Amino acid sequence: MLVPFLIMLREGVEAALIVGIVASYLAQTGRGAWMPAVWIGIFLAIALSLFVGAGLQLVSAQFPQKAQELFEAVVGIIAVFVLTSMVLWMRRAARTIKSELHASIDHALVDSPHHGLALVGMVFFAVAREGLESVFFLLAVFQQSADVYAPLGALLGVLLAAAIGYGIYAGGIRLDLRRFFLWTGIFILVVAAGILAGTLRNLHEAGVWNGLQAVAFDLSGVLPVDGALGALLSGMFGYQDIPTVGEVIVYVAFLAVSLFLFLRPANGGAAGVELPRPVH
Repeated sequence: MLVPFLIMLREGVEAALIVGIVASYLAQTGRGAWMPAVWIGIFLAIALSLFVGAGLQLVSAQFPQKAQELFEAVVGIIAVFVLTSMVLWMRRAARTIKSELHASIDHALVDSPHHGLALVGMVFFAVAREGLESVFFLLAVFQQSADVYAPLGALLGVLLAAAIGYGIYAGGIRLDLRRFFLWTGIFILVVAAGILAGTLRNLHEAGVWNGLQAVAFDLSGVLPVDGALGALLSGMFGYQDIPTVGEVIVYVAFLAVSLFLFLRPANGGAAGVELPRPVH
C-alpha cells in the first residue's frame, strides 16, 4: 500500500504543479476565461491513462502462463525506464519548468490559429505524461505485490496530491519541493531496482533468460519472504529471500548507476522548483 501511495503522491504533485502554474499564469495575464480548456485537457489525460491501464490489464488476463510472465517483464522494463527518466528529467527541468510552461501557453493562445484546441493539447500532453508514467509503474508494482490494499494506497496518494496542489495554488501550503522530489526520487529508484530484478525472474520463468541462475545467498531462515517483514520488503522493494546471482547484479548495478546520476551535483548548483503564485 505504501509504494502505490508514494508513487501517486509524487506523480500527483508533479501534475498538480503543472496545472497550478498554468492556472495561475492564465489568471495573472487576464486569460482566466480559458480555464475550461485546461480542465478539458486534464480530464482527457485522466481518461486516457485509465483506458490504457484497464486495457493492459484486460489484455494480459487472456495470456497463457509463459506469455503472462513475458508481459509482466515487458511492463516492468517499461516502468523502470519511464520512471527513471522522469526522476532524472524532473531534477534537470525543475529550474525551467515554469518558464517553459508560460512560453507554451503564450504560443497556444497567441501564435496558434486554434487557441482553445492548442491549450487543451498542451495541458493534455503535460498531464498525460504523468498519468501514463503512473499506469506502467503501478502495473509493475501490482504484478509483483499481492497487497489487496495497493489500489487504495494509489487512490489516497492521488487525493492527497490534489489537496497539496490546491493548497500550494491557493497559498495555504508551503512545501519544500526540492526535498520532496529528492527523497521521493530516491525511493522510486530503490523500488525500480526491485522491479528490474523481478523482470529478470519473469524472463527466466518465460523461458527467455536462463543465465546467472545460481543462488546468490539464502536468507529464508532469517528473513523469509512469506513472513510479515519479508512480505513488506518484497512488496515495497522487490525483496527475495533466495535471489539469483543475476537478480543481485541487476539490482546493485541499476541502483548504483541511477543513484549516482540522480545525486550528483547539477550544473549551476541544486535545482529548485518554482511554485505557482497564489491567486485570490
